[in-house]
Amino acid sequence: NAPNAEALETLYTRYGFNSALKELKGIVQAAAVQVKAPPDVAKNYRLITTESALAGFLSDAASASEWAFDVETDSINPLQAKLVGISLAYAPGEACYIPLAHVAPSEPGKKTSKKDLFEVPAQPLPAPEQLPLQQVLDTLKPFLEDPTIGKIAHHGKYDLHVLSRYGISVQGFAHDSMLASYVFNPSATLHNMDSVAKKYLGYTTIKYEDVCGKGAKQIGFAEVPLDAALNYAAEDADITLRLKLALLPALEQLPALLAIYRELEIPLVPVLQQIEAEGVLLDRAELQRQSQQLGAGMEALRFEAHQLADEDFSLDSPKQLRGILFDKLKLPAKHKTASGEASTDEEALDELLDLHALPGVILAYRSLAKLKGTYTDKLPEMTDSGGRVHTSFHQAVAATGRLSSSDPNLQNIPIRTPEGRRIRQAFIAKPEHVILAADYSQIELRIMAHLSDDPGLMSAFASGADVHRATAAEIFKVELEAVTGEQRRAAKAINFGLIYGMSAFGLARNLGIGRDVAKQYVDRYFQQYPGVKRYMDATRKSAHELGYVETVFGRRLYLPELNSKNYGLRQGAERQAINAPMQGTAADLIKRAMLSIAPWLRGKEDEIRMLLQVHDELLFEVRTDRVPHYREGIQQHMSAAGALKVPLLVEVGVGRSWEEAH
Repeated sequence: NAPNAEALETLYTRYGFNSALKELKGIVQAAAVQVKAPPDVAKNYRLITTESALAGFLSDAASASEWAFDVETDSINPLQAKLVGISLAYAPGEACYIPLAHVAPSEPGKKTSKKDLFEVPAQPLPAPEQLPLQQVLDTLKPFLEDPTIGKIAHHGKYDLHVLSRYGISVQGFAHDSMLASYVFNPSATLHNMDSVAKKYLGYTTIKYEDVCGKGAKQIGFAEVPLDAALNYAAEDADITLRLKLALLPALEQLPALLAIYRELEIPLVPVLQQIEAEGVLLDRAELQRQSQQLGAGMEALRFEAHQLADEDFSLDSPKQLRGILFDKLKLPAKHKTASGEASTDEEALDELLDLHALPGVILAYRSLAKLKGTYTDKLPEMTDSGGRVHTSFHQAVAATGRLSSSDPNLQNIPIRTPEGRRIRQAFIAKPEHVILAADYSQIELRIMAHLSDDPGLMSAFASGADVHRATAAEIFKVELEAVTGEQRRAAKAINFGLIYGMSAFGLARNLGIGRDVAKQYVDRYFQQYPGVKRYMDATRKSAHELGYVETVFGRRLYLPELNSKNYGLRQGAERQAINAPMQGTAADLIKRAMLSIAPWLRGKEDEIRMLLQVHDELLFEVRTDRVPHYREGIQQHMSAAGALKVPLLVEVGVGRSWEEAH
């Protein structure tokens, strides 16, 4: 359980533990609103295997205004998973499990062997009694699609996906205990049911491994005996309901967070589910061509590395590379691994770039190898029968509120190298359609202008000027027209670097200039934009006092390490305190834009579909003849997603591929 922060504060104050008291402050603030678990009740879990049992449960649940539900399947991939059973709960302790596809149980801990596949048992065990799947779906469909019955789930997007594939479009999705936990405290590491139940209910759940086993001996849920399946599955629905009853009152004491939860995160769930289900079309032939090109590039770099080392060695072997760099070439080993060996990671190689050509070749080789292994080789294997790839978006991972992406991760495709950008050429539109990419321009700088109220920064954005060029003109004391490309690049590094808490030392390294010169640039920047300096100082002070920072819309990020005795942790938390309100506000804005656009597009799927959200960009597949209409509408919706003190500029590109449109 979480520590009793208030009791610790009293104890530390009594005994003068001042350092510990400062470190605790963030935790105290986070614990200011207590989550109260609903009173424990007796469990009445019902196994539903007959029509009368199902009718009886639904009759008992009829008066409830909300239901918790959960699906049991045979896969963690919601676009491939088959239903094994459904659990429902309408009150604490009142839950059921409806098995749908259970089979005769294996021997405990025994997994079907290859030999078993070719041998038919003399007397196969019968499957346990259960209602026909379609009959249950037909019975539950009116309830699950009734918008007047509130639906509660934990990570409900998965359940919506699965049920959608079985012809049920869940309506009235009102609560998600995973998202409630995330919004309440996004700094928490885990928001899975086991962790959240333990933290907020003091309840230890039955784990999946408890009923299915572990490792090579693990069985599928369909093989779990019904009595064990009942206890596990019904508990999932029951605990989901109890978590809602615990977390919602806590959020209601924090109106801004309640609004984030109810008006942003919950409505976004079905929108993301639709985007994921749609997927994006891949040009697999293009990826194959790129794989061949990357392979050829890697081979050329391997040859060059062998020439520089004057011997053959494996570029993929840290041990062999270590021997070449530090033993043979006598380069300094400035970084160590956890085991005490000389490090050959990216940071270590970066520091050797000026001393020998080989580290640069190794870094270039690794870059191509990562693109080939992660994208050009792997993406074609992840497409469905129609050639589309489906990513998964995660709402409860990034503490700032940003969505993250996995399987595949489409938000981390490198764009700083030509080879990385080229991968986007493989993301294409179907025939008679094009890709439309709509991107917020310099969104975090605009949010900085809004938050800081700095006249110079606000004026630059209000006039539509190139803010990096304007910054360069002031820092280098030249006319706007005389700003060089190098000066603009330096100003851009300062503009964005300060948002991420970059120091003069970091700027010097980024630009390849002396630290004194970099400090002069930073000083001149703050002279030109004093409001930014005031905002940053005030934000640090407020964060230390409150233990958290907020976005424009009230999303909170708790930063307990602000008062850490560890200098590095403390500095990192201060950088987060500056950046999180901007990054979090940008995340809130694009989510608001998605929620505005989604209903506008509903019913127009033959003309346009939303495909992806990547950082500050939305991607659409649009029928070619309808591009002008949707270009204008999307810009309007995105520009109106939030009322900042400076305009929100949305840049739109159109092309056959993502790269062409970007």
